Amino acid sequence: MLPVVNQINVALLGSKFMGRAHSNAWTTVGKFFDVDPRPIMHTVVGRNAAELKTFAATWGWSKSTTNWVEATSHPDIGLVDIATPNNLHAEQAIGALEAGKHVACEKPLAGTLADAEAMAAAAASAPGQTFVWFNYRRVPAVALAHQLVRAGKLGRIYHARACYLQSWGGPDTPLLWRFQGDIAGSGAHGDLNAHIIDAVRFVTGEEITVVEGAIEQRFIDERDVLQEGSGGDIAGAEAVTGSVKGPSTVDDAVLFLARLSGGGIASFEASRLATGYHNANRFEIHGERGALRFDFERMNELGIYDASGEGRTAGWTTIDVTRGGDGHPYTEAWWPDSHGLGYEHSFVNLAADILTLIGGGLPVVPMPDFADALQTQRVLHAAIESARNRAPAEIQPPSNRSIS
Repeated sequence: MLPVVNQINVALLGSKFMGRAHSNAWTTVGKFFDVDPRPIMHTVVGRNAAELKTFAATWGWSKSTTNWVEATSHPDIGLVDIATPNNLHAEQAIGALEAGKHVACEKPLAGTLADAEAMAAAAASAPGQTFVWFNYRRVPAVALAHQLVRAGKLGRIYHARACYLQSWGGPDTPLLWRFQGDIAGSGAHGDLNAHIIDAVRFVTGEEITVVEGAIEQRFIDERDVLQEGSGGDIAGAEAVTGSVKGPSTVDDAVLFLARLSGGGIASFEASRLATGYHNANRFEIHGERGALRFDFERMNELGIYDASGEGRTAGWTTIDVTRGGDGHPYTEAWWPDSHGLGYEHSFVNLAADILTLIGGGLPVVPMPDFADALQTQRVLHAAIESARNRAPAEIQPPSNRSIS
C-alpha cells in the first residue's frame, strides 16, 4: 500500500510569463520529486476573466478568479504563490500572511525598499513560511558553486564579478509594465541585478556592506503605449500599439562596485540593451585557493580553477553538472547523465524545496525567505542611492542570516 501523502492547495496570483513558469513547476514537481505535501493546483488569479479561463484549462488549475483577496483568504488554500508585477507584492503577500498562508513571492521582493521592509516585518510575526523565487539558486551549477565555497574550496574570497546582460529592451519594445517606475520600481536593476546580487550573496556566503559607486542610465525615454490587454509576454510579443508614446521611467542599465563582508570587492552590471546577448547571467568568484565561474547560457557547466595545481598544467576545468550519481544538486531527480537541463527545471527544483520545507524537511540548498530577500533589496536601494547622490552608500546588516 502506498503511504498517505499530505496535500496543499496552491493559489497562483498572475498568469503571464512567470505565471506560466510557476504553473509548469507545480504541475511537474510531483512527477520527478518525492514531495510531501503534494501541490494541488486549486486557483489561479488574474485580471482578464476570459483569458484566465483559457490559462486555467491549459495549465491545469481547477478554478480561476479575478478576486485575489477572495483567493488568498479562502480556507482551503495553504500556499499563495505571487507572480504579479512588483508594486502588488506587498499588499498581496501581507494579506496572505495575515490569512495564515505560506507565501512564495517572485523576485525582486518588492518594487521599493519600504514595501520589502513591510513584507519582511509581516513575515516575522506570521505563522506561515515565506519563500522567494530566486530560481537561479536551483540551477545545479550554482548550487554546486555554493557547496564548494561553503566547503572551503576557494578559501578567502578576493573578488566577485557578476553581470546579467539582455538585449530585448530596444527602442521597438513597447511600454510594458516593466518600463513603468510606479509599477516595476526599477528596470534592469531590480529585474536583473537582483538575481546576480542574490547569486553573489548565496555563493560566497558573504554580505554586501557598501556600494562604493554606481551608474544608472536610461537610454530610451519614450516607448509606444500598449492597447488594452495586449503584449503580455516579457518582451511585448503580440503587442498592439498605436501612435501614442509614453514615458519610460526606469533604468535601462545599472553598474556598481561594492565591498563584501569578508574584505573582498565585487562588481555588478545589468543591462537590457547589451546588444548580442539574450540571457547572459554570469558570475566569477576568485579566492586564495581557486576560482569558480558560471554562465547561464551554458547552464549545465561550472568552471573551476584549482590554484594548488602544478603551474605548468594549471588551468580551468569545466564540470558537467548533470551527473546525478556524482552528487550534483537536483540532477538525480531528472534525466540520465549529460542529458541536459533547461530554464524551467530551476523552477521545478525550487518548488520541490518549497514543499520540502513546508513538510518539515531540509532543502537541497538554502531557500531565500522574505528576510533574506530584504537584504538583496537593501543592496538594490543602496546602488540607486549611490548613483543619484554620486557617493558611497552603506547597507544595513541583516537582522538574521538565512543564506549560509
